[in-house]
Amino acid sequence: MTAHKTGTHEEWLEARKELLEAEKQYMREGDELARRRQELPWVPVEKEYAFDTDDGPKTLAELFDGRSQLLVYHLMFGTGFRVTDETEACTGCSFVADHFDASVPHLNGHDVTLVAASLGPLELQQAYKKRMGWRFPWVSSPEFNYDFGAAFTPEQQQNGAEYNFRRVDHPSSQREGVSAFALEDGTVYHTYSAYSRGVEMLMGTYRYLDIAPLGRNEDSLPHPAAWWYRHDEYGSD
Repeated sequence: MTAHKTGTHEEWLEARKELLEAEKQYMREGDELARRRQELPWVPVEKEYAFDTDDGPKTLAELFDGRSQLLVYHLMFGTGFRVTDETEACTGCSFVADHFDASVPHLNGHDVTLVAASLGPLELQQAYKKRMGWRFPWVSSPEFNYDFGAAFTPEQQQNGAEYNFRRVDHPSSQREGVSAFALEDGTVYHTYSAYSRGVEMLMGTYRYLDIAPLGRNEDSLPHPAAWWYRHDEYGSD
């Protein structure tokens, strides 16, 4: 017998309508947060970045691919936070990236380009991309993730740095994050970045789990990410 509270349809309906009001308020608050994101000041990106891509070297402006908006996911590849194999991406970042391909056509149709950026090298990223079956653009840069708060030098790892807009005494060499950019009159602007749980907004699987009967069901785990695997590893020993 289930240990969960049970009841009649009438009792469920009354409770569901009460919850609906809270859900509506949550949605309105989310709309307000989105509006405030869009009101953040735009910061011109003055540094020239070089990216290795499947189509050859590109600048940051060229990553927009003719569109006016760019989202860059800072994807941990190689050694770093919960990553030990130089030929693989972080399990969590792989989980995030699994959501990209279905979104890309819709984002492109709404004047937004989505790419992932890692420290590389590109040929190892390409091999892992093939293994995962991904199609979204994935580029490599030796500097970009460092400058946008998702990778840290040995000195920073030893002496501390800022991650997720707060001081971290001993950051990992890489962490997850997403940054947004606008291109206007030939100038690239940095408009937004989010890190840590802030990247959950890119993970539609969590939205499914949040309406499933047991939710995320992570409380009994040693870490909320303990159930994550790369999508080709579920069911393996």
